[in-house]
Amino acid sequence: MNSATRTGVAAARRTTELNLDAAARGGKWKEGVFHALLILCLVIAIVTLLAVIIQAGLRGLPRLDTNLITQMPSTLDRQTSGMQSAIFGTIYVMVGLIVTVVPIGVSAAIFMEEFADHTKWWVRFIDLNIQNLAAVPSIVFGILGLAFIVRGPLNLGTVAYAGSLTLALLVLPTVILASREAIRAVPSTLRQGSMGLGATKWQTIWHQVMPSAVPGIITGTILALSRAIGETAPLLLVGATVFVTYNPDGFFTGAYTVLPVQIFQWAVRPQEEFRILAAAGIILLLGVLLAMNSVAIWIRNRYTRES
Repeated sequence: MNSATRTGVAAARRTTELNLDAAARGGKWKEGVFHALLILCLVIAIVTLLAVIIQAGLRGLPRLDTNLITQMPSTLDRQTSGMQSAIFGTIYVMVGLIVTVVPIGVSAAIFMEEFADHTKWWVRFIDLNIQNLAAVPSIVFGILGLAFIVRGPLNLGTVAYAGSLTLALLVLPTVILASREAIRAVPSTLRQGSMGLGATKWQTIWHQVMPSAVPGIITGTILALSRAIGETAPLLLVGATVFVTYNPDGFFTGAYTVLPVQIFQWAVRPQEEFRILAAAGIILLLGVLLAMNSVAIWIRNRYTRES
């Protein structure tokens, strides 16, 4: 290499180093600004959430008693009115949701990850629609539930299981996506080792893949159910009436209501006693949601330590 070539290479190297230094200096202040914006957004979200919880807690504190759980709703005796019918209605709807969405969602995830041929156009079409459905507003599923479940082909009427099926449509994409991610996270070497020892594909999935994916599946499912338990709009469309003074007769008979609908019914009334009841109901619903999320975190941490 002659002197002219060496000089050119050195000049090019020096120019590149200067450009990288300038880019690094520019990137540092941009990174700092971006980090500060993220912290600001986090602080705003936490402060807003705490303000709502504190306001509801202070306002509903006088009615956080056993009557809130053991008594039926009443428009006459406002001091002892409770939400027992809403609690039982929520239990019925959530049990129906669990027994419907978990088998379907997990089975669909297993098929899409382990058996489906992703070179086929219809498989890619299904995959695209599952991802898009996860972002559809809940009121759209309420309209679909009214058209096809309460009326239309199924014609179940305004019963608790109609609400369960409507919420199943709402959270099914989330359950499928969470289950697929959990199954995809299982190392391929585990599958190869199992099949190399003579196990069939189904034996490998059932005895090797699924036990490793169970923590992620359960966590994603519980978080999806936590979203469903707080939905109001779709259930209003499929028959969750705003005032029910008795517990549901079953999954397929009788009227029902749920916690979010009962809270909504109390919050829109002008009397101060009902607004206090609504605030107490909000704290009760938040407690249920926090309990479900805590269970999801506990399951994830437990299985993570064991693995």
